[in-house]
Amino acid sequence: MVTIRDIAAATGVSPTTVSNVIHGKSGRVSAETIQNINDTIKRLGYVPNMSARSLVSNSSKVIGFVNHVIVKDNANFMEDPFHSATIGAIEATLRENGYYLMLRTVETAEELVTFLQRWNMDGLFFTGIFKDKFFDSMVGLNIPVVLIDSYIHAPQFCNVGLEDFTGSYNATQYLISKGHRRIGFASPNIKDGGVLQERFLGYKAALAEASIPYDDNIIFQQEMDIASCRLVSNEIAKHPDMTGLVVSADIMAAGIMTGLRANGLRVPEDISIVGFDDINLAQLVTPPLTTIHQDMNLKGRLAVDFMLQLLAGKTLQDTEVTLSTRLVERDSVRAL
Repeated sequence: MVTIRDIAAATGVSPTTVSNVIHGKSGRVSAETIQNINDTIKRLGYVPNMSARSLVSNSSKVIGFVNHVIVKDNANFMEDPFHSATIGAIEATLRENGYYLMLRTVETAEELVTFLQRWNMDGLFFTGIFKDKFFDSMVGLNIPVVLIDSYIHAPQFCNVGLEDFTGSYNATQYLISKGHRRIGFASPNIKDGGVLQERFLGYKAALAEASIPYDDNIIFQQEMDIASCRLVSNEIAKHPDMTGLVVSADIMAAGIMTGLRANGLRVPEDISIVGFDDINLAQLVTPPLTTIHQDMNLKGRLAVDFMLQLLAGKTLQDTEVTLSTRLVERDSVRAL
């Protein structure tokens, strides 16, 4: 491994001078020497020791993305293109600003403490957070924290969220406007105080506004893996009077559509479906999925913008932002 001493020997300057150039403290170093050192660094393939630089600057330049969305043993949360798109936008924006992203799934408060003890994080993004014991363990963190898609309003944390209620309300209202009255709702497990509950409440509000009775028998809660979506499809097939379905995530809607075909049901001839998120897959399924669009790239960039301001020690007047949604009409809904 090439060291600072190797660079110094090759350029004929002291290790201190090389170190100063590497760390941007080259005010007293001639332009010719700086160029010589940088050329030698490239030629010898020198890679700075990030751990050592962290000790000197008290900054690791690493931001953690902590996932607290716990899925079944045979699945992982990155299978959902929504998560991968958001994380991709965060990583790209951090990279543009000289930071690195570390991704970690943490189930318990104890695991969070262990993670932070082992790794020097400059800041943390959290997703899947509810007001519980895990959240209590976050309150005392002495580093910048940005929440993504959380309905916890804590002044010490920034949060980037979405019009979840409004989006789901509009999805349901769209089906109603097409003449549907028997409309179901499919989602992963709905917990109090979270994104899925807001989407569920938006669905119920649209039904109530249209004087359509709510029926718990056509509420389907399962995981988003293929087997679970197949189970939902099998249950839907038992309700031939149901003509519409609102699904809280596109990836789940795609799985249900596959299962419906296996049950001999056609979309939208037998049942119309509206999804949520507008991931790329929504345009690839057959028929293309009508869905609620959210800007996942913008969500990631805004989360990083919050983080960079916190890292710079800025006092923020507004610590929360809520992104808008819109309906994208494709071919999975028919008018009755």
